Amino acid sequence: MKTPRKPYPSDVSDAEWEFLAPYLTLMREDAPQREHSLRRLFDAVRYVVRTGCQWDYLSHDFPPASAVYQQARRWVAAGVFEDIAHDLRVILRLVGEREAQPTAAILDGRTVQSTPESGGRAGYDGAKRRNGSKVHIAVDTLEHLLALKVTAADEQERAQVADLTARLQEVTGGTVEVAFVDQGYTGESAADQAKGNGIRLEVVKHTEAKKGFVLLPRRWVVERTFAWLGRFRRLARDYERLPATLAGWHWLASLTLLLPRLGLQSA
Repeated sequence: MKTPRKPYPSDVSDAEWEFLAPYLTLMREDAPQREHSLRRLFDAVRYVVRTGCQWDYLSHDFPPASAVYQQARRWVAAGVFEDIAHDLRVILRLVGEREAQPTAAILDGRTVQSTPESGGRAGYDGAKRRNGSKVHIAVDTLEHLLALKVTAADEQERAQVADLTARLQEVTGGTVEVAFVDQGYTGESAADQAKGNGIRLEVVKHTEAKKGFVLLPRRWVVERTFAWLGRFRRLARDYERLPATLAGWHWLASLTLLLPRLGLQSA
């Protein structure tokens, strides 16, 4: 008698799958070209992003790596991971007795070390002294991911303000009034870009020379979001050939962090 497989940490519960399935079903479950369980495909994709496992080294408990990869690319192209993360954010804000959409956001960027797969678009970050890609994000004050953009690491944070704030207003319905940033966003150019999208940019500065780690008001929120995302080993370096794929994995990691907060794990 075959021993039942022990569930992986990436496996979704029945209740979680009931929530996720409408987003992830891009074709009918009984479609003739559907050979593998959509739920097991999703579990496998989350396993890759969480552990950093190479596609060809996926456990045989999952569907074939080629099928998992192809379905993952379909989901990324359709933007379903981002859609799920946004809806989870709204639900959790309402559960926490907050307004559905935020009025404040925090912007920042993180350089992700390049690999041979991503080297073609890598840039050199002089401040971090490394080659790689830079992930620019915006989060609300509850650390929920709102907007994201991937560039080469030599692209300045202040140059991305227009795109990030435009996306912010698009996903929130124009409710964001102020965005908190660090001193890398100082200057009239960044302020004017934000103002063009109806957002006031507020630079959080160090009040005095610092020694060691200093917790800055508002700024710590986005730093902790980066720390949480960094626990997903696929995001520790840039292993992706396409920036859209790297962005998609960040949205998948975000929804993975948000999903347990609904309390559906054991439902």
